[in-house]
Amino acid sequence: MTPVTGVRRRLRAALTGGDRVVGTFVKLPTVDCVDLARQAGFDFVVVDLEHSSLPEEKALSLVRHAAATGIAALVRVPAVEAPLINRVLEAGAAGVQLSTLTGAAQTAALIAATRYAPHGQRSVSLSHPAAAFGAVDLAAYLAAEAADPPLLVGQIETAVTADPTAELLAGLDVAFVGTTDLAVSMGLPGREALLARVGEIVGTALSAGVAPGGWVARADTGSVAGSGLGAARYLVVGSDLQLLGSALREVMAQWKG
Repeated sequence: MTPVTGVRRRLRAALTGGDRVVGTFVKLPTVDCVDLARQAGFDFVVVDLEHSSLPEEKALSLVRHAAATGIAALVRVPAVEAPLINRVLEAGAAGVQLSTLTGAAQTAALIAATRYAPHGQRSVSLSHPAAAFGAVDLAAYLAAEAADPPLLVGQIETAVTADPTAELLAGLDVAFVGTTDLAVSMGLPGREALLARVGEIVGTALSAGVAPGGWVARADTGSVAGSGLGAARYLVVGSDLQLLGSALREVMAQWKG
């Protein structure tokens, strides 16, 4: 086991054991955000390469810092780009979160990009932090990666998908409900219609043995349950930008009040 695979094992054990793990999106280009999340007790962070201005170099630095300090860092990507995914994993990412999952072919491509042969097509190198820059034996490294592969999170956020939801989830650790995009995809429906679609995704995930997950703006019980995510085991609360903005507005509201 390597430090990275150890972090993956702990996070996966919590998910499969029915515990809830809580994280937040990191969009700001400073390791302070990772440190603050860790000090606050978050279980993981998601470095956001979809909805942020983070350049790849800074994203890799955030991942490396998270790995060095012991907090799990996943990376959200907008599409399966095998070279990029390999680089974030080599930097020490605990897993990958794929946005807008609509077809089983995307899931298969994600698995292939994150697993070494014979389980996938990930390119092999030991010249990176996750392999201690070659200080570990190749066979031992491959065995550790096979025993605790990267966690895979698929975001389901459309009204309909090209394949049945159950087929999309095969091989994933988490079915992440992207409620905001889902609502837009459904034409901003009423609350009942949106909750019905969320419930369908969550129910299918639980039946398939995949941990349900999702995003909420606040972590209070009412917000989570009101979003239809009461059964979520993988919960992302806001982002560093959003939480900072909320705190600043609260301070000024109190000052002006």
